Amino acid sequence: MIRLLVATHNRGKLREYKELLHDLPVELVYLDDVGITQQVEETGNTFLENALQKALNYARISGLVTLADDSGLEVDALGGAPGVYSSRYAGPNASDRDRIEKLLRDLQGVPRERRTARFRCVIAVATPEGEACTTQGTVEGLIVDTPRGEHGFGYDPVFYLPGRGRTMAELPPEEKNRISHRARAAQAIKPLLRCWLTGRPARG
Repeated sequence: MIRLLVATHNRGKLREYKELLHDLPVELVYLDDVGITQQVEETGNTFLENALQKALNYARISGLVTLADDSGLEVDALGGAPGVYSSRYAGPNASDRDRIEKLLRDLQGVPRERRTARFRCVIAVATPEGEACTTQGTVEGLIVDTPRGEHGFGYDPVFYLPGRGRTMAELPPEEKNRISHRARAAQAIKPLLRCWLTGRPARG
């Protein structure tokens, strides 16, 4: 069975990918499993650039086919911010609450109909030889004034899904994992991974 490295130190993210990619004949491991302590800096200006940086560099370091992602929140009224800076939006040591509070301050006075936003995730898969393919997934919503829900993390409590009448944080984890931006990007990457696993490299 081929080992697929998930470029993260977060065991929770590894568990999520194990669920999303459970039907592929791969053994998923993460950076700690293979003894990699190096941090690949995310210096790109887009989610695509950051995901590719991580996938290509960790594939070269590990000698394994590597999956990396980059994701965040894009708010139309803020010109697409916080975007690639989603985790650093309120400073390097800010909490999820700090980031939400800054987001709501920045949107103060913006009417509901102009609070459209999306979560975007880009997944990159790379080989140690430098081949790479990418996919992305998005989920559309609105930013609400009051955080709601106990599930999820990040901006989930203020990301409202009009079609479901709930914020992302109000969804049970199994429901979120069916419709999230990461789930959609993972579904899109599966055919490309299958091509590699059968010896027919895919480019995308």
